[in-house]
Amino acid sequence: MDVEELLTFKPVNTPKRPQDDEPGRSDDGPGEYERYRKMRRLDERPSSIRKRDEQVAPPKFREEPDDNRQRIKQLVDSLENAPEGESDVLDETAMKRMVLLFEKRALKNQEMRIKFPDSPEKFMESEVELHTTLTELRALATVPELYPKLVELGAVPSMLELLAHENTDIAIAVVNLLQELTDIDTLNESQEGSEALVDALMAGQACALLVQNLERLDESVPEEAEGVHNTLSIFENITEVRSEVCSDAAGQGLMTWILKRLKAKMPFHANKLYASEILSVLLQNTNANRQLLGDLEGIDILLQQLAYYKRHDPTSAEELEMMENLFNCLCSSLVLPSNRDKFLKGEGLQLMNLMLREKKLSRNGSLKVLDHAMSGPDGKDNCNKFVDILGLRTIFPLFMKTPPKSKKRTMSTEEHEEHTSSVIANMLRNCRGNQRTRLLTKFAENDHEKIDRLLELHFKYLEKMEKADVAIDEDLKRKRQEDSDEEEDEESVFLKRLDAGLFTLQLIDYIILEICCSGQPSIKQRALQMLNLRGGSTKTIKHIMREYAGNLGDLGDKEWRTQMQQHILNLVDKF
Repeated sequence: MDVEELLTFKPVNTPKRPQDDEPGRSDDGPGEYERYRKMRRLDERPSSIRKRDEQVAPPKFREEPDDNRQRIKQLVDSLENAPEGESDVLDETAMKRMVLLFEKRALKNQEMRIKFPDSPEKFMESEVELHTTLTELRALATVPELYPKLVELGAVPSMLELLAHENTDIAIAVVNLLQELTDIDTLNESQEGSEALVDALMAGQACALLVQNLERLDESVPEEAEGVHNTLSIFENITEVRSEVCSDAAGQGLMTWILKRLKAKMPFHANKLYASEILSVLLQNTNANRQLLGDLEGIDILLQQLAYYKRHDPTSAEELEMMENLFNCLCSSLVLPSNRDKFLKGEGLQLMNLMLREKKLSRNGSLKVLDHAMSGPDGKDNCNKFVDILGLRTIFPLFMKTPPKSKKRTMSTEEHEEHTSSVIANMLRNCRGNQRTRLLTKFAENDHEKIDRLLELHFKYLEKMEKADVAIDEDLKRKRQEDSDEEEDEESVFLKRLDAGLFTLQLIDYIILEICCSGQPSIKQRALQMLNLRGGSTKTIKHIMREYAGNLGDLGDKEWRTQMQQHILNLVDKF
């Protein structure tokens, strides 16, 4: 269709909307136009239009047809004096023509559906034309610098309206278009264009409309399954450039839909993997979403989904990735104290303990979840319960011998030793009474073999730290000699030391202090004996613990950190 044809295009006649002073207007009820709008839903579809599994409420149109015609006329006027551009160049003028054609065809389809609500064959042609135009609009993704003009032309609200179109083919075409426009590589090409597009999508309630469309898609139909995947891709793209959208999207129904999708009893599908990835993103740094997950009984849902992997390994790399995503979601959610209570009441500890015993691929994830559930002052109840369910019989064999890493077992030796040491350290912090006594007794069993293991790990990570400190010093000297302006601050140096194993060394030495000061006298005797045998010194352990007391991180509140700091210093004095 050339420009001249576009400018002379006239939509099919449609019933005129009565004006305020016309006889058809009534203050007591809707006019003729409103009655036509309510007749748009159809119970029958021709074979060329796929059936939908459920209805979605019709959109509240941003503009009435008369207003649309006025805006189309303005677009035509703006094109009258526009210079003729090259046919293969997508510039502002070409974009205006594309938007004009889109608006005309959307309006024509809307009017045909209103005029012939019970005769699908009469609006079929307009629907095919609209679908074709939406496909052609995907070319706009190649010029993100024109996004501000696209927004200015009002095209984004028109696209979003079509997400609730009666024909899911049209809605999916819009989803595919938005997925192309919000592709993260495309958005990164133009900051101004990225901001303009995302602002327009948020102003148009895109999150709620996308979720509303998700709820009616049938994943047993390949095209609709692809539409689900592309919808999730839109959320991923938008949250990557604007993280605050996470809470808006979750609150507008996305988290509810994801949890429902995870629960659905159907064969494993790539969309389930993608849903778990998006859930992990939503929970990563947003406490409001963690709270929402708990309110929606999401902790129980995650535990139910993970329970399958207690005795079964994932059958593919994609399913393994999904399982790991679910474990990560659980870890993120346990940052919130209220979710730890739900985890405890939902028998999450028992499930994690069984997973550790079964020696399946889920063992690594369950170890991480235990670490998160038992850390800090909010982990007190979980620590005591873990001892009660005979968790000591599970965790200490893992502490004594790290399972060999394989292609399937992705957790490194260092990560495994960090998590097992952290679980034991958390129990020493939080357990009281009988549970603490049972814990301390473990270190005297079997000729103090666990003391030997502690000192073995102490020297292993001490050696790692000494090498890391030498490397850091050499790097600083080199930068001074080169008169480099890249001066590393204390925080970056500290983070490098943590990466080298400082945190694990601190956990191990904390355990040594606790059991030597609180356990049987033979425990301390064995620890000092092993130190002397390897040429070690108590001064080294004391120095590491003083540094640890000064960097307790963000666990607990300020009062707890102060008490913990004083407790560690008291242990240092007693040792």
